[in-house]
Amino acid sequence: MSQESLLLKNARVIDPFSKTDAIGSVLVNKGEVSFFSQDQELPTASQEIELSGKWLVPGLIDMHVHLREPGEEYKETIVSGAKAAVAGGFTAIACMPNTTPPTDNQQAVTLILQKAAQADAKIYPVGTISKGIQGSEIAEFGEMQEAGAVAFSDDGRPVSNSQLMRRAMEYGLNYGATLISHSEELSLCHKGAMNEGNWSTRLGLRGIPRAAEEIAVYRDLALANYTGCPLHLAHISTKESVSLIRRAKKKGWPVTSETAPHYFSLTEEAIGQYDTYAKMNPPLRTQEDVDAIKEGLKDGTIDVIATDHAPHSDLEKTLEFDMAANGIIGLETAVSLTLNLVREEIISAAKMVELLSMNPAKILGVDGGKLFEGGAADITVIDPERTYTYTRENVVSKSKNSPFLDWDFTGKSVLTIVAGRVVFNDL
Repeated sequence: MSQESLLLKNARVIDPFSKTDAIGSVLVNKGEVSFFSQDQELPTASQEIELSGKWLVPGLIDMHVHLREPGEEYKETIVSGAKAAVAGGFTAIACMPNTTPPTDNQQAVTLILQKAAQADAKIYPVGTISKGIQGSEIAEFGEMQEAGAVAFSDDGRPVSNSQLMRRAMEYGLNYGATLISHSEELSLCHKGAMNEGNWSTRLGLRGIPRAAEEIAVYRDLALANYTGCPLHLAHISTKESVSLIRRAKKKGWPVTSETAPHYFSLTEEAIGQYDTYAKMNPPLRTQEDVDAIKEGLKDGTIDVIATDHAPHSDLEKTLEFDMAANGIIGLETAVSLTLNLVREEIISAAKMVELLSMNPAKILGVDGGKLFEGGAADITVIDPERTYTYTRENVVSKSKNSPFLDWDFTGKSVLTIVAGRVVFNDL
């Protein structure tokens, strides 16, 4: 659906960048925000949408998504992942490079952007830190950045060699690059399948200790401080990781971090009787960790909520728990789960938009995360009172691996606009 001009009327406009939180209207014209006001007389438009009771916010940006293309298109593609993104309210997504083959060169980045021309959401490629995600040789940051890569990560695997990670950070400084770290000490994981503790013992499953994340988090924090390279820590899941990041930020170290909705919505007990849809890496942790994640979001220790959307088909999930693939889809439930934090008064509505839009844009150095006249009309409309049941039948992603299937939710994204074009409408 496209239109020459679109007037979005009487919404609660929330934009933390301009510190706006008031009833207002926005005119979208030729792909841009051409009018934004709280009290002036409204202009005419070829189409008008009444949004009383709904939130109008800068387009949400998910800076941690797995799109599986190239190599595993039966799980997800760039186009299908973008459809899931806009259904969840995301106008832009950054795709991780652990595809087959990995996004470790200029040609691979270019291919993703060519495919992205057909997508409903804006796609930002992330390049690898090491060639082939093998952790032995630094990839060509400059060439990938020139082609359009917005950050660099070996996500899915840690950069285990500390010297290589140090050199990558020093190399990244030449390009103003942000490195996204998958912080995991593999020698402690030993083929673990869930969080190590009483629950893993009860289920007879090999566990992954929280220290496996925390040791790697500290190493990467220390290297960021030593080199001065901006570091972004992905999918933080433990109490001590939050404490380490909080301490590093107080010292002025160049670090940002993210968590995912499942780490503040579920504990290890969600695994129940070996539910592989609740298997992920890092694994679901304890209630103590969940509480710490919430506190980290509240006090600004954690900068971003990202989904770590990781689609897998039933071929990879309907296996014995030890054998099943790690990861869950998350693009379509992130808004609903984060709204629970607003209702619990852990974060404000403005803080939610900061975590899901403004901060990801700032960390990645991309446009978006704010509303202003003349800016791109990337807009998300949220109905905080819409009730629905998230069922397998209404999943937009090609894969269905969500632990939130059949959950009843209150609040969801209902309208998504990318560059002035309505790409999702559930009003």
